[in-house]
Amino acid sequence: MLELLANWPGATALRMSPVLYPAVNAGHILGIALLVGPILALDARLLGIARQMPVQALGPFLSGTAKLGAALAIATGLMLFTVQPANYIANPAFLAKMALLALAILNALLVDRSPAWRRAVAGDEIAAGLRWQAAASIVLWLAVLSAGRWIGFV
Repeated sequence: MLELLANWPGATALRMSPVLYPAVNAGHILGIALLVGPILALDARLLGIARQMPVQALGPFLSGTAKLGAALAIATGLMLFTVQPANYIANPAFLAKMALLALAILNALLVDRSPAWRRAVAGDEIAAGLRWQAAASIVLWLAVLSAGRWIGFV
């Protein structure tokens, strides 16, 4: 399976082109920025920072931007993975990043589907459980970023 991925025409193009790999890598970084930046800002607001900014105005915009960033980061990340799949699968930092990413996405999905989130976006008080999820989100996304940077040094 890993060999099939490595020999996929897109992976070959990424390895051969002096422009394509850096462009996809830049897209991955942009996706990460569009994902993590808004999530951290939203989490900070849920934790009580900048209370003058209404969650009902910020929430949908920031979560929508984060979803766009997630789609871009995942699509470009999959493309980058195909360049050296066997090396990534053997890299403990990559495996840690994937596990942390799964937890961070699960937390985000649980928030997005929770009644507490819907009430907060409707203008109600931010529930204690939602605050705990925001704190967990900050820790998880920063851990994903750290593990991602660690990949190149392992």
